[in-house]
Amino acid sequence: MADESKRLRRDGAPVVGILTGSPNDLPVVLKAQEILDELEIPSDVRVLSAHRTPVETVRYVEQAVPRGLEVLIACAGLSAHLAGVVAAHTTLPVIGVPLAHGALEGMDALLSTVQMPPGIPVATVAIDGSKNAAFLAARILGATHPEVRERLQARLEKDRQRYDSPDLDVPSQAQRLRGGA
Repeated sequence: MADESKRLRRDGAPVVGILTGSPNDLPVVLKAQEILDELEIPSDVRVLSAHRTPVETVRYVEQAVPRGLEVLIACAGLSAHLAGVVAAHTTLPVIGVPLAHGALEGMDALLSTVQMPPGIPVATVAIDGSKNAAFLAARILGATHPEVRERLQARLEKDRQRYDSPDLDVPSQAQRLRGGA
């Protein structure tokens, strides 16, 4: 049995904080929380902007460790400064999710999120990659929380079951659909 100090908080308090710069982004951002819920990782979603609510954003980040947060996910489009501002105010792992907006369809957000100065790293996933941000958060947590690692492994195994066997004696999905098996 894992050391109790390494277990996720049992009171349901969040261990992953998810921030997004605009309420318009919630449909994409909430996909991260759905994955975390499935993996039984408590999370919190907040609409906080690096530009419109900078004081509140910094306050949230500065309170992250005392509140028990272990990973932060920051989602933003266009200039996408949210992840950088978050990373500048904490030593917690920060995962940036550039969001597709505007004429550049997220390329500007991707470059703004991935190009951080030395010492202020942001792990960046694909444009609109909120699901992968959640999976990355789970992997980070899994390094110190064996129960998260086990649930993540079970989820990945479930995903693998959707694919064909390399054994040529086993009918493929395509063969079964065509009635050839």
